Amino acid sequence: MAKGSSGFVFGLTAAALAAVSFLAYQASATVPASFSKPQATASATASVSQAPSVDPNPAALPAGTGTGERVVYSVDAGRVWLVGAHDRVLRTFTVTPGSLAPFPGTYPVTSRSNSITGTDGTPIEHVVRFTAVDGVAIGFSAAVGVPRSGADTDVRTGGIRESRTDGDAMWQFATIGVPVVVIR
Repeated sequence: MAKGSSGFVFGLTAAALAAVSFLAYQASATVPASFSKPQATASATASVSQAPSVDPNPAALPAGTGTGERVVYSVDAGRVWLVGAHDRVLRTFTVTPGSLAPFPGTYPVTSRSNSITGTDGTPIEHVVRFTAVDGVAIGFSAAVGVPRSGADTDVRTGGIRESRTDGDAMWQFATIGVPVVVIR
């Protein structure tokens, strides 16, 4: 080999080692935690996952919903939290919304009815109202004698249906003036 070609070979070798090292680093960064060795030092940078995150506790109270005693209602999750003193969740449960949804915001409980007939003709109890949309009252209620179901698309309803057991808890908790925080 000629004397000038040894520099060329050295350059190619260095470039190949650099490429292999870079690819090895990329591969090690994508190895799941269950396949990697535990490390004794903590990293100062956070890793970003390409997979969607899954909330380990979907019933956990969402952040940013205020403080103090309140009802929190997530329209998108179809879930309610009854929050007591010191921001302690007293109860959480799923609900079935009516055909009209309240806008995000904070509303006081304005009226309550122990037992009435809903706008869809269903007997309901423990109605806790907190706002209106297009003239239709929005509130929580429990159907009496029939399972809760999705909204009848022919009738504009503002009833957010809960089980009778959950309705009892809401009735005891959400008295006139208690804030209802509506989030998406």
